Amino acid sequence: MTTLNWDGKLDSKGKPKEIIKIALPFQTIETINESAADRKERLNSLFAGEKTAPTWYNRLIWGDKKYVLPSLLPEFAGKVNLIYIDPPFDTGANFSFTTQLPKPPKNTTNEQDTQETDDTQTESFTKTPSLLEQKAYRDTWGKGLDSYLQWFYETALVLRELLADNGSIYVHLDWHVGHYVKIVLDEVFGYQNFRNEIIWCYSIGGKSKKMFARKHDVIFFYTKTDNYKFNETDENLQVPKKVDSHMRSVIDEDGVVWQEKTDAKTGKIYRYPFTKLAEDYWTDIEQLNWEDKERVSYPTQKPEKLLRRLIASVTNEGDLVLDCFCGSGTTAATAEKLGRRWITCDLGRFAVHTARKRLLGIAEVKPFWVQNLGRYERQQWLRAEFGEADSERKLAAELQYRQFILELYRAEPFAGGLLHGLRAGAFVHIGSVDSPVTADDCKALLKEYRRSLLDGNAVSPRIDVLGWEFAFDVNETAKQLGAESGIAFRFFKIPHEVLEKKAVQQGDIKFFELAYAKIDTKIGSEIDNKANKNTVFLTLSDFIMPVSDVPAEVREAIKHWSQW
Repeated sequence: MTTLNWDGKLDSKGKPKEIIKIALPFQTIETINESAADRKERLNSLFAGEKTAPTWYNRLIWGDKKYVLPSLLPEFAGKVNLIYIDPPFDTGANFSFTTQLPKPPKNTTNEQDTQETDDTQTESFTKTPSLLEQKAYRDTWGKGLDSYLQWFYETALVLRELLADNGSIYVHLDWHVGHYVKIVLDEVFGYQNFRNEIIWCYSIGGKSKKMFARKHDVIFFYTKTDNYKFNETDENLQVPKKVDSHMRSVIDEDGVVWQEKTDAKTGKIYRYPFTKLAEDYWTDIEQLNWEDKERVSYPTQKPEKLLRRLIASVTNEGDLVLDCFCGSGTTAATAEKLGRRWITCDLGRFAVHTARKRLLGIAEVKPFWVQNLGRYERQQWLRAEFGEADSERKLAAELQYRQFILELYRAEPFAGGLLHGLRAGAFVHIGSVDSPVTADDCKALLKEYRRSLLDGNAVSPRIDVLGWEFAFDVNETAKQLGAESGIAFRFFKIPHEVLEKKAVQQGDIKFFELAYAKIDTKIGSEIDNKANKNTVFLTLSDFIMPVSDVPAEVREAIKHWSQW
């Protein structure tokens, strides 16, 4: 078979390099729309040692597909009915998005100042790519077309393993790399399993005076074998047929309109539908415009009508759909509405947040998990950088890890048990790679702090706690504990970017304070004796959000917490 070669594809023996696939366990960050009964059943199965939940949960995964896809293999190899991917195909593509910042409240001294924000004047800011997203961009395009093809080739190989024997894959591209990727797909899925090159035509977009305007994308349709589903009669696959002036229109007893003609010789009546199965060029689906109600302000968003046709063509209700380039979540949202199961992932945090919000907007959305590879990816990094955590070097590895984080935080080491460093007169604690920081950890830190004072260490009454993850109630509980002891706790998220050597070398690591909401609670009767004692009033009085994805110019423009 004719194949395409590029720099980096072959080893010294002229064979394709072996792909390293590490399967890591997923960590569930959030379970959405789970009923009490399903939750009880899931927890019971978990305590019983079962590996999978009794009820199916769709999955929205934040992480690099380089790690996510191999981690899906143990459970889903050969079980995915449809894969749709819309990978980056423009060397200028990035992960930016635009947001609006309202003016601060007119009267910031008023207790009700959150109600006085001037919404009539806003300023637009563009989010720049995060360091993780920049890394993904370098991995994909760092060596130009060679690295892109290697990246796509490795992705396609894992996707084929996930695909069911009767499954299909649609790959959505444009003129930039489509002709190269077609040859890679022939190699991975087999030339004989190529079904269609679908041309999706649209009118929205730029014009040109130096060439014909580019107004179409291509979607390559492959199957794993020649035994595959295709629902040719599904209404989503039908397009209007040109009306034949030599026929008459009739309505049957079911109210269906037909074209009808009578054979002049035999008198036999023939009926023909007004629709037909779409061909391989689609002109009836337009790109989303800026005023479209479906639009969620995501730069690469595709219309749901396009995904409906693709999903309906090769799957049935209950089938599993995978999209590892989630973007705005169109595939997952459309699969949800069509009664299909789905798994989707993306490296961009904004993409995951956008998809999550979009899915929550669907009436009676089925339960789904928000997941990542969490501590398991960090454990791999810890072993690679500082030695095997379960070897004789465990203590030495942990010490090197803490020293590494302290240097990034610009703190001096301090040999004080749980108090690992000092910065600006305050103690610093480095949380474990394996587990979240809890309220019990904070209690232990307070004891360590008092012991340190007895040893004659003069420091500020503050402890900076750096962690990868934090227990749900740690902020509120620790602040209360600290207030009782005269100690201020501050919590900072260790950024995921510390796993990226390039970001560390460039000095781009920034620690941001943990999200925090202060809510004042009052019962109705406390405000007015005649008010209902069962009515509770909640007032948001302070707010801190994680700002690792917010550009510096926006952070600097924030004058009042309510602007977040």
